Amino acid sequence: MVSLAASTLSRNFFPNPSLSCTVRALRTTLLRLHSKPTSWVPFMPSLKSFSAHFSASNLNMSKSQNETLGSQDDLVVLGIETSCDDTAAAVVRSNGEILSQVVSSQADLLARYGGVAPKMAEGAHMQVIDQVVQDALDKASLTEGDLSAIAVTIGPGLSLCLRVGVQKARKIAGIARLIERDLQFPFMALLISGGHNLLILARDLGHYIQLGTTIDDAIGEAYDKTAKWLGLDMRRSGGPAIEELAREGDAEAVKFSTPMKQHKDCNFSYAGLKTQVRLAIESRSMEAMCSNAKIPISSASSEDRSSRADIAASFQRVAVLHLEERCERAIEWALKIEPSIKHLVVSGGVASNQYVRARLDQVVRKKNLQLVCPPPSLCTDNGVMVAWTGLEHFRMGRYDPPPPANEPEDYVYDLRPRWPLGEEYSEGRSEARSLRTARIHPSLTSLIQASMRQQP
Repeated sequence: MVSLAASTLSRNFFPNPSLSCTVRALRTTLLRLHSKPTSWVPFMPSLKSFSAHFSASNLNMSKSQNETLGSQDDLVVLGIETSCDDTAAAVVRSNGEILSQVVSSQADLLARYGGVAPKMAEGAHMQVIDQVVQDALDKASLTEGDLSAIAVTIGPGLSLCLRVGVQKARKIAGIARLIERDLQFPFMALLISGGHNLLILARDLGHYIQLGTTIDDAIGEAYDKTAKWLGLDMRRSGGPAIEELAREGDAEAVKFSTPMKQHKDCNFSYAGLKTQVRLAIESRSMEAMCSNAKIPISSASSEDRSSRADIAASFQRVAVLHLEERCERAIEWALKIEPSIKHLVVSGGVASNQYVRARLDQVVRKKNLQLVCPPPSLCTDNGVMVAWTGLEHFRMGRYDPPPPANEPEDYVYDLRPRWPLGEEYSEGRSEARSLRTARIHPSLTSLIQASMRQQP
């Protein structure tokens, strides 16, 4: 789901309610609660919240029902996000006010394992999920009974981690403004995170065209692995560590090849660049840098630090150049489809990187577009994006029924670790094995469009 939000966390607003769910929280499930503290709770799923899983019966609401929901201005939604390595929850009003936001970081685990370890991440989520949700409610001065609905990410992400958030949301349900005010549909969105790269054309809420996506490793994964191999401090994740060290290095020192130069599409691949980085580290003549990388950067010699900085800077230059080339082509495609596009929205953890923002800003300016980025605190995993996406679809009457009172322990949750947001643009279609696997599930756009055709 594309998370776009205001610059501070306390009582923030999303002035344009149709947009804040756009880039990061692509797929969400929503459980609707009664406006008064009674027991019925319909359920709706969360780019991590662009996409939603909806039952056919609830997608086919009548026009009058949709209008009634859409006219409500006093809705309060709890968003829960556990798709990867942070546990997050937030409470948002339908007027765009952020009542609370709580995030529990797994930075220590990231540093210990040099990346995300799914089983360890699951355990960390389970330890803190109850407290994170309760803190979000307490900071909003609300109880579970005050909620209108609950939104939770069901994909994409790690299955073990997604399950924790879905279980919590269903348990609760069984019991009980953007910075850029001119941002309107249609617009383009780029998601860049540890698990995903995604380029889409957002034509309307629930109507997306996929211009490009990840066929193997995402840019955030490449940053993390490079940081680990260079012996950097992973407690803030690899991205900030690489960005900081790269400022000391020569970005032309190591001649890495730009990924997929021969492919004239908008898809992304970082597996090959990771291999290039690893081989470059192994081949450095300065005292076998691979073993040296076990020495923290803070303890490295001046010569060793300089070599690591050169690799970091050279890696970052090529990693971001791959983004630039893909975005430039995607903008050309999108303008053919929707000539009125004025903005490229960028979100995901890597969107916090100032070098990335600066380079992408140059790309969009050449195309007479404007770059829109959320504040760094809302680029990474958070519950605000999930809650707002759920709220927008809730307004449209898109949600699933509440779970039964006595749901069996062996109930199989509908989790979608790989789930297309929209239909692929014909010129950008790839037959990579990972994308064939992702097509197992119909895209969110196709589900919503089908339901709209069935409405009277």
